[in-house]
Amino acid sequence: MTLRKKALAVFRAALEAADPGAAVRRSLHLGGNILLARRRRYPLNQFENVWVAGAGKASAVMAQAVERVLGSRVRGGLVNVKYGHLARLRRIELNQCGHPVPDAAGVRGALRIAEIARGAGERDLVICVISGGASALLPMPAPPVTLEEKQAVTKLLLACGASIHEINAVRKHLSLIKGGQLARLAYPAQVLALLLSDVIGDDLDVIGSGPTAPDASTFADAWAVLGKYGLGERIPAAVSERIERGVRGEIAETPKPGDPVFGRTTNLIVGSNRLAVDAAVRKARELGLRPLVLSTLIEGETRDVARMHAAIVREILASGRPAKPPVCLISGGETTVTLRGNGLGGRNQEFVLAAAIDLAGSDGVVVLSGGTDGTDGPTDAAGAIADGATLRRAERLGLDARRFLAENDSYRFFEALGDLVKTGPTNTNVMDVRLLLVGREG
Repeated sequence: MTLRKKALAVFRAALEAADPGAAVRRSLHLGGNILLARRRRYPLNQFENVWVAGAGKASAVMAQAVERVLGSRVRGGLVNVKYGHLARLRRIELNQCGHPVPDAAGVRGALRIAEIARGAGERDLVICVISGGASALLPMPAPPVTLEEKQAVTKLLLACGASIHEINAVRKHLSLIKGGQLARLAYPAQVLALLLSDVIGDDLDVIGSGPTAPDASTFADAWAVLGKYGLGERIPAAVSERIERGVRGEIAETPKPGDPVFGRTTNLIVGSNRLAVDAAVRKARELGLRPLVLSTLIEGETRDVARMHAAIVREILASGRPAKPPVCLISGGETTVTLRGNGLGGRNQEFVLAAAIDLAGSDGVVVLSGGTDGTDGPTDAAGAIADGATLRRAERLGLDARRFLAENDSYRFFEALGDLVKTGPTNTNVMDVRLLLVGREG
């Protein structure tokens, strides 16, 4: 098996481990009238209704798993999902909407989810399924902010390279449902939130902007993020007005730790990037490679992260440190791209292009980076794959790799080479998996 085929096999193993339905079924069990969520017991005969609500790119499959565990005990519900990220459901409605930029369909779904939560009583159980993408897929702008104004802020933050923590700090304070406010709407009902983590460190208040978790961020934090990236003069006036009023204490903060609503709320992480990386380790070993996990907490500017990974590969080639070939370096997490050009691509494709430039001419090296959700940025590819001969092949086609990188045009570069990695929607999202294989072909 070639190194390229091994890299693709390792990536597929990571995707299979991130399956959201399996993650939910590992965490939820029904025994008679008792629903077990790990160690938490829910006597179903004490509840009048069980509702399901949520949002995220993996939430359709998560909701399907809840239905399969609880069957007819589910009264109904609604989940906001990214267009095309579907599953067959009987009792829970799916509402397709926009991601990464929220749209009007997302607002309509969020309003209906809020109605479900608000209508739940003390003897009801609300099961929330939250996965990556929920921040954009659960838009409920706080007046006077409009959807268009929230879209504008999201685009600015994405373009300037803000981290997911920073973006969510702003979004939560422009929302009536994020930052613990969904739990507040459902109170005094019991809330069980099943979370598929797509954030560094698995922080509850950051996953999907924490709709059912205490919010550690404040209006002052949101204002600081906008100031850090010089956006104070570029954001819509209504956004500035709301955040400034919040800083002055004229608008109530999102619910914080110790708020009574969280006495009836349980947040349970059912899947994460670590599970995907663990599966990649097992598959690499099975294929005769020495797996070496660098970290599942990688973040930062994509190009800088790529150069660091490439430097480790060059050290392995030169000295056999920190591991001798055949080796499979594995890392997880989520980097950011600062847009400098007008091209098409995503952080995974850009990572592979930047690494390929640094590793040009190296024999026995393969680089693959892919998003576990199957979509990298605004493209139909999960990521890309390259090797030491990629730049030579590109030159024969008249492609200048450095120019494509400068234009953030990694998609068109790899499209011309036939080296895009396309999985289609995977209905999961536990950030990215990066693989760098060093060894002999065959």
